[in-house]
Parts: sequence; C-alpha cells; structure tokens
Amino acid sequence: MRGEKVIKELLAYIRPHRRILVIGGLLGLIGSAAGLSMPLLAKYVVDAFGQDTSMAGPLIGLTVAVVVGAVVSAGGTYLMERTGEGIVLGARRRLVDRMLRLKVADVDRLKPGDLLSRVTGDTTLLRSVLTNGIVNSIGSVFMLVGAIVLMATMDGVLLLVTLLVVVVIGGLVGLIMPRIQRAQKQAQEAVGEMGAVLDRALQAYRTVKASGAEAREIDVVGAAAVRARDRGLQVAGWTSLAGVATWMAVQIAFLCVLAVGGARVASGALEVSSLIAFLLYLFYLVAPIGQLVEGAVQLQQGLAAMTRIREIEELPSEAVVVAAPASAEPVGVRFEDVVFRYGDDRPIVHDGVGFEVPPGGLTALVGPSGAGKSTVFALLERFYEHQAGTITVGGRDIRDWPLGELRGALGYVEQDAPVLAGTLRENLLFAAQDATEEELRRALTRTRLDDLVSRLPEGLDTAVGHRGVLLSGGERQRVAIARALLRKPRLLLLDEATSQLDAVNELRLREVIAEVATETTVLVIAHRLSTVTNADRIVVMEAGGVRAVGSHEELIGRDELYRELATTQFLVS
Repeated sequence: MRGEKVIKELLAYIRPHRRILVIGGLLGLIGSAAGLSMPLLAKYVVDAFGQDTSMAGPLIGLTVAVVVGAVVSAGGTYLMERTGEGIVLGARRRLVDRMLRLKVADVDRLKPGDLLSRVTGDTTLLRSVLTNGIVNSIGSVFMLVGAIVLMATMDGVLLLVTLLVVVVIGGLVGLIMPRIQRAQKQAQEAVGEMGAVLDRALQAYRTVKASGAEAREIDVVGAAAVRARDRGLQVAGWTSLAGVATWMAVQIAFLCVLAVGGARVASGALEVSSLIAFLLYLFYLVAPIGQLVEGAVQLQQGLAAMTRIREIEELPSEAVVVAAPASAEPVGVRFEDVVFRYGDDRPIVHDGVGFEVPPGGLTALVGPSGAGKSTVFALLERFYEHQAGTITVGGRDIRDWPLGELRGALGYVEQDAPVLAGTLRENLLFAAQDATEEELRRALTRTRLDDLVSRLPEGLDTAVGHRGVLLSGGERQRVAIARALLRKPRLLLLDEATSQLDAVNELRLREVIAEVATETTVLVIAHRLSTVTNADRIVVMEAGGVRAVGSHEELIGRDELYRELATTQFLVS
C-alpha cells in the first residue's frame, strides 16, 4: 500500500508536465517506428539483390528511415531532458518550502548535510525515473510489441523460442529489482550521512584548525565516504547483474534462433532473407529490453528517493508565517505552572514555572546554566509547545495567537547572534524588509554600528562572509540587535545580548536596552548581572523553576542564590 502511495506521489510530479511529456513520447514513438522499419527494409534489399532487381527504392527508404528516426528521436530526447529539469526544479522548490516550514523540534533532530542531500541528490534521481525511466519505458514497450508482431509475421516458431528465453531471464530480473531499491535507499542514506559529517567539520572549521584535528576529521569523513562507496557498490552489483541477465537473454535467444532457424531454412520452411530480418529484429530487441530493465532500475532508485523525500514531506509543518503590522503597544507575559520537556525520553526542563512580566520596562532572567532560561524564549516563539500550564502574551493564551501574528510581535536575538552570508544591509533588513533609510540609520546609531559602517569599504553593501565571519563577535551581536529593533517588536527577547562585547560597548548597549525598554517590553537573559542591575524586575531561575522575583537590591537581601551570583561577579562584597 505504501509503495502505491509513493508511485502516486511520483506521478504527481509528472502531472504539470504531462502535455510536453506526451509530445516527447509521441516523437519517441515515431523514432521507434522508423527504427522498426529498418530490418523490414533490409529484407527488401536482400530480396532485391537475390532477384536481381533495382535496390534504389529499398535503399532510399532505408536512408529516409535512418535520418527521420535520428532527427525525431533527438527532438523527443531534448523535450524529455527539458521536462526533467522542470520536474527537478519543482521537486526542489516543494522540498525546500517544506523544510523551511518544519517545526524547530523536527529540524533539531535532523542533520543539515542529510537534508542537503535530499534536496540535491534525491531530487536529481527523480528526473531520471520520471523522464527516462517511465516515458522511455513506454516507448520501449511500443518498440518491443512492434518488433514481436513483425517477428510473428515472419516465423511463429522462432518467435516462441525467443519469448521462452526472454520470459525466463525476465523472471530472474524481476527478482533482482526489490534488492536494487533497498540497496539504492541505503546508498542515498550513506551519501546523506557523509554530507552530515562533512557539514559538522565545516561548521566548526576554525575549531578543527585550532585543535589540530584536521587528520582526525579527514578520517571520519573518509570513513563515511567509504561507507557510501560500499553502498554504491551494492547498487552497482545488483544493477550489473540485471544488465548481464538482459544481455544473456538476447545472446541465448540469438543462438537458439540461429540453430532452429538454420534448420528451418535447410528444410525450406523459411527463406534466408526472413531469417536475416528475424535476427535483425532480435538484435533490435536489445535496445527496448535494455531500456525496460534500465527503466525498472531507475524506478527502484526513484522509489527510494521518493521515500526519503516523503519522510520530510510527512513531517508536520507550521502555518505560513506572515509578519503582523508593526505596533507600538508593548505586551506583557505570564507563565503559570508551565511544564515542558524536549521529548518523552528527556528530563523535565520546566517544572511548574510561573512568573509575570508587565507591559513595558526591562525584565531579566538569571540563574545557573541549565535552569531553563533560554527555553522560556523558545516557548514564547512557539518553537516548542509546552506540555502543561498556561503561557499568555498580551493577556492572550499563546496558543490562541496566529503564529505569524505572534512572531511578528516579537523581536528575538539568539545567544550566538547568527549573521547570514550576504551584505550588512541584507542582514539588518532581514526581518524588516520595508524599513526606511531613516529607520535603518537610527538603528545603526542606537547600536553603535555607524562607526563600523563608515570603516567598511562598501558601507552597508559590504559582504560580511559566511556566517558573518568578517565581523567580530561583538559586531555580530550588535547587528542582531539592530535587526531585531528594526522589526519594531512589542516584546524584545535578548539572550545573552552582551556576552561578546567589551566593557565600553556593553555600557553603551545597556543604555540602548534601557532606552528601548521605555518604548516596549524587554525580556533579557543574562549571566553577567552587571548588565541587568538596573532592571525593573529580575526573575531568578534554578533547576527548571522560579525561586525568586524582585529588584537587584531586593534579591541581594533575600535570595541566597542571587547573592552568591552577585558576589562571584564582584557586585557585592
């Protein structure tokens, strides 16, 4: 049943291109018909030679058949290749659309390298199976049936001998096909695993260099490449076996026909010209039978590729995210008895978390690592869904917000402040494509990025490199903050926003955060307490719960954990 579903999915990719495929298929059939006429015309040439009559007519017909067949077949092949590229484009767009709408929880457990392999390698296999595989197989069936009909008109006995051999070998090939599909799926998974291992090394390229781990990582990637090679060899082995079986079928049939046909010619039951034409048709069967076997192999490969693509398409996706109109009204946040874990087999991260953030002002989340602070932001962005309790934003249950409207109201600066490859301008406007030049300049000034822009050779249009490698860590953080401010959020989430800043820029950014807090609600996670001592309220988290809420002075006096954190950072004696 699952196989039928996968085949239906394969045919769904063909449907938008069916008109061109029909035209290409018809051209292929015309080319095949021209090819089928060649052995028959060759018989007429032999007969004319034996009867000492003019061979001009049969030779002209044979020449025309060759030329017309070649030209028409070339046109059909071009249409098929063009359609194949269109199918690959559609499959890639559809798959990328699905990938970028997956839930964060699903992407977290997948490997980027394997996802890239599905978009590139697996979709390319679809081109072969949907054009060469299916359409060429239809043409091959026509050629095969036509050749068999013409062979039957020449000698039924020889036809029975041929079909007996072909059917026996064909049964053996049929047994091989499921093994090819399994081997192909394993080979594609091995290639995806190799891509994932290589992606891991490239993502941590500087760490690999600094650790002197090049040789070790080369060995790891090399081992994955060997596994991919081994899986590929399995596919090659089964495919070669299918090809050899096809070749043997024709060769054995030729020997049998030659023996039986020679005897029939000797007895006078068959003309020599008919035997020659029959043998030509027999060799002519090599192409359609080979194409049918190749089409079957490609179908197995396509089914394996489609299975991997379906694994992504069957994952639940988020609703289309459309940014909500900007609003100056800040929103409050309330967590009430929230329980959350990242998976059924994972420990509880939030165990009855409860706190309230009123609209406007600056609220800080502090506590030791693993307390669940960053998870608060992940739940607010609805990257994950909490299992129990209530989370409200602006007095409204977070699950009642349309996802696009919710995320449109939030500005989020991640802990590692990712910067994308491209220009500085593209990064700043990433979340606010409609921002004006004036708004852009104001965000640059507020985050102290105007000095950076003045130093760059092409200003805002300077490329920042892969993952912003040409910027310092502090500059990347300020770019991420400016990007969030341009979104004009009603709730600004800052996860360790000053961790990579020097003391001077940290002080300046604290001033910016304080200024922004007068316009909107700011919720910041901080390990450096110096950045949040002026917060309106500080929420102290520990072991998945909230142990205290208050101002800096209040918590120094009544919370032991906060006082310990402040003491270790020399904020109190």
